[in-house]
Amino acid sequence: MSLLFNIRQCSSCQLRYPLQQGHSFGTRCPHCLGETQVITSKVIREEERAFKKSPASKSEFRAVLLDNIRSAWNVGSIFRSADGFGYDHIYLCGITPTPDVEAVGKTSLGAEDYIPWSSHKDAVKLVLGLKNEGWRIIALEEDGNAKDLRKVKNIKVEKSVLLLGSEVTGIDPDLLSLADEVYAIPMLGQKRSLNVAIAFSVAAYALSGK
Repeated sequence: MSLLFNIRQCSSCQLRYPLQQGHSFGTRCPHCLGETQVITSKVIREEERAFKKSPASKSEFRAVLLDNIRSAWNVGSIFRSADGFGYDHIYLCGITPTPDVEAVGKTSLGAEDYIPWSSHKDAVKLVLGLKNEGWRIIALEEDGNAKDLRKVKNIKVEKSVLLLGSEVTGIDPDLLSLADEVYAIPMLGQKRSLNVAIAFSVAAYALSGK
C-alpha cells in the first residue's frame, strides 16, 4: 500500500504544507484560506515504514508501566514511541487512560494496534507479581538516590519493565521502593523534569544501549 502526499503552497501567505491525496481537508490554505497549488509530490510505501523484527530471535521482553499518567496525549505519544523502540507490552495503571479514549488514539497514530497493552487498578500489586516472576524493575524518577541516565550501561535481562509515574507527583513511593534500579535524566535548565512522553523516549534510547 502506498500513500501519496502533495506538497502545496499558498499563493497568498506562502504557507507550504503536505496534504494526503483523498484527505477530507480541502485544497484551501489552512492558515488564510487562500488558493494553493501543488509544488511537488511524495509517495510513502507502507512496507518501507514498517519496523520489522523477528520475535523468534528476540531474547529480551521489555515492557513499560504507566502509573497514574493523566494526559491521554502523553499516553498516546508513549504508545507510538514504545512501538518504535521495540517494546513488547504497555501496562496502564491507576487513572492512566487506555486506547479506548479517543485522544490516546489521535497521538498514538494506530500504535496501539501493534503493541499489546493491559489495564490494572493497582500498580504496586502488579509489580510485586512481576518481581516474583523474576522481572527486573527499572524506574525513571527525579530521586535523590537516582543514577545518572547518561552513565547507564546496557541492561540485558530476560524480562524488564520501565516505570513512569504521574506528571505531577511522580512515582508512587511504594512502587518506587520495588525498583531494582532508579535513573534520572539530568536537567541543565530551570525546570526539574521533562514531559513524561519525552522522558520515556530519552530513557528508552539510553536503556537500549545504542
